Amino acid sequence: MENINSALENRVILGDVREVVNQLPDAFFQSIITSPPYFRHRSYSGTESLIELGREHSVNDYIHNIVSIFRELRTKLRPDGLLWLNLGDTYDDKSLLGVPWRTALTMKDDGWILRSDIIWHKPNAMPASISDRPTTDHEYVFLFSQNTEYFYNADAIREPHVTFTEKSKMKGGRNHFGKKGGTPENGKNAGNPNLHNGRWDQAFHPKGRNKRTVWEIPLSKFRDVHFAVYPEKLVEICLLASTRENDYVLDPFTGSGTTGVVACKYRRKFTGIELVKRYQEMAQARIDSIKQSLLFNTTVLS
Repeated sequence: MENINSALENRVILGDVREVVNQLPDAFFQSIITSPPYFRHRSYSGTESLIELGREHSVNDYIHNIVSIFRELRTKLRPDGLLWLNLGDTYDDKSLLGVPWRTALTMKDDGWILRSDIIWHKPNAMPASISDRPTTDHEYVFLFSQNTEYFYNADAIREPHVTFTEKSKMKGGRNHFGKKGGTPENGKNAGNPNLHNGRWDQAFHPKGRNKRTVWEIPLSKFRDVHFAVYPEKLVEICLLASTRENDYVLDPFTGSGTTGVVACKYRRKFTGIELVKRYQEMAQARIDSIKQSLLFNTTVLS
């Protein structure tokens, strides 16, 4: 196991995940956090070769390939591990294909448990020239498990309470705080003794409310690539919720290496797979740099 660890720790493997997967140990990774190439968006390798995921002739072929890949990767995930899958959609002849949900439902049919659908809202989404439909400013992140019991750290990703703050949309909501009988006498909760006798000042988790399913996170830009990369904040939420320190995290579509960078920052161990040599080298360099920086800071502080 020690040799396996040293071979995989903070390493980006060059190759097609469909071939590399057989080199990975079973039940090894605590979390898979990834964003595969979207259907018919761009060719990352600069060729039209059908070896590249996302360049299939039909959306059904694309979904089949995605599901087949994650079927193999499921055996590499620990029994209590989680998969976070970020997917965007595609239009074809003015028709939205529904790729994310079609993929998610097919993965359910293939044995995954779909635990949550998250809307990633991008406040700085790219403008579009279209005038006959709304501009798309969201993507999906699907949370999958292979078992009904798994590791999930809700406290690590709690968000600030809104109730009883100036951001609350509930009329008069702040007047309930700490007051017996503080709930309205009219409305759907009228006469409910559980609410009227409740201690509203004790009803909220001290670390914040449970994470909601709409995440507003701006797009990121990395200087060495000419397209938007998914942001560190998005990875951070997934990582902290599904791993502990020193756990192994896998990204089978590493791209520019954002998942690996975030994993290293939070003292997780990372393994990536990348088909395109340029991006594999870029990602490995980023991970090596962040590891060196963390080592330097640790040495200085000690």
